[in-house]
Amino acid sequence: MAKQFKRETLCVQAGWTPKKGEPRVLPIYQSTTFKYDTSEQMARLFDLEDSGYFYTRLQNPTNDAVAAKIAALEGGVAAMLTSSGQAANFYAIFNICQAGDHFVCSSTIYGGTFNLFGVTMKKLGIDVTFINPDAPEEEISTAFRPNTKALFGETISNPTLDVLDIEKFARIAHSHGVPLIVDNTFPTPINCRPFEWGADIVVHSTSKYMDGHATSVGGAVVDSGNFDWDAYADKFPGLCTPDDSYHGLIYTKAFGKLAYITKATAQLMRDLGSIQSPQNAFLLNLGLETLHLRMPQHCGNAQKVTEYLSKNDKVAWVNYCGLPGNKYYELAQKYMPNGSCGVISFGLKGGREVSIKFMDSLKLAAIVTHVADARTCVLHPASHTHRQLSDEQLLEADIRPDLIRFSVGIENADDIIADIEQALNA
Repeated sequence: MAKQFKRETLCVQAGWTPKKGEPRVLPIYQSTTFKYDTSEQMARLFDLEDSGYFYTRLQNPTNDAVAAKIAALEGGVAAMLTSSGQAANFYAIFNICQAGDHFVCSSTIYGGTFNLFGVTMKKLGIDVTFINPDAPEEEISTAFRPNTKALFGETISNPTLDVLDIEKFARIAHSHGVPLIVDNTFPTPINCRPFEWGADIVVHSTSKYMDGHATSVGGAVVDSGNFDWDAYADKFPGLCTPDDSYHGLIYTKAFGKLAYITKATAQLMRDLGSIQSPQNAFLLNLGLETLHLRMPQHCGNAQKVTEYLSKNDKVAWVNYCGLPGNKYYELAQKYMPNGSCGVISFGLKGGREVSIKFMDSLKLAAIVTHVADARTCVLHPASHTHRQLSDEQLLEADIRPDLIRFSVGIENADDIIADIEQALNA
């Protein structure tokens, strides 16, 4: 289906193809477990000799249909749903890293991921080096070590809205024999498909635009199937050497291009269990069915709001890659010619206190710990999502004290602008 249809059709049709007499709409398989007729049938599932379902912690038909839709949208070979975007980021790295390993990461990533990688994973013995994503290739390359296993970045960083030079990052990663992992949450595969630019693995917080309605927390890991793990077998023993927990099975030999996602499901999800509930996957699928309609509206509205802000004398600065003259405008035109996302950032003259007062005066836009859904919402990262970071870390992550993250919804743009105007006047 991925080869036959365009993205709009995949949003609606991919993942679930009912047979005669089956439900037209993807059903919710709200069951922890699945029945078999013989002990041998189930034994073969436990040994990964047959594919099928036996316990929802590993796999569930509702989840698998939605994962298949996301894989088709990204142009990947397979995907796995997780309980959150944070879980997706953790699994993506932990699937190829173990204690004593190291990876390289853009410093401008989302604050929660920065904390996961820089604090929590270090406690597991996995080290990370954060680099400036705009630095020259030679400089970024100096961060790599013999035990480096991956390079990680966000297509559009949250909340600084830097645009990743995916081709550059892919060149760097591949020159060091490691995969490039890209968080593609903000553009979604409607506006950017990182695999087409050399990325190997894509992650999503499906809680954002994919769900689109702020109903369900979730994540996804998608594999392109393009990285040759066996070519660097010494770097990736988890994929290329026998797994004792499955009688010495070698994932790359047994599953080929499906090795990475099979290991993530059969090993990590089995042991750590951050599964997305079938109910949440069902709601995510409803969101995906209109993703291709919502993204142009988000982007069009964001463009209008940005143009209004850039002309307002109370505004100190505006950051949106769709604005000509923006630092990332050319990169955005290259990777996302049809639009980037609906998230913008700006600061007001008068600094942090004025920014907070402005936010408190908004009526249509809500102050919430969320971004990228149908409703316009707003957040002050230095006070909220990045509160745990020191001033030094805030500067390193390029978070200004006055930065307002404004997530433009799919309401009428004039109403959103009117709300901003009355709050500025207040």
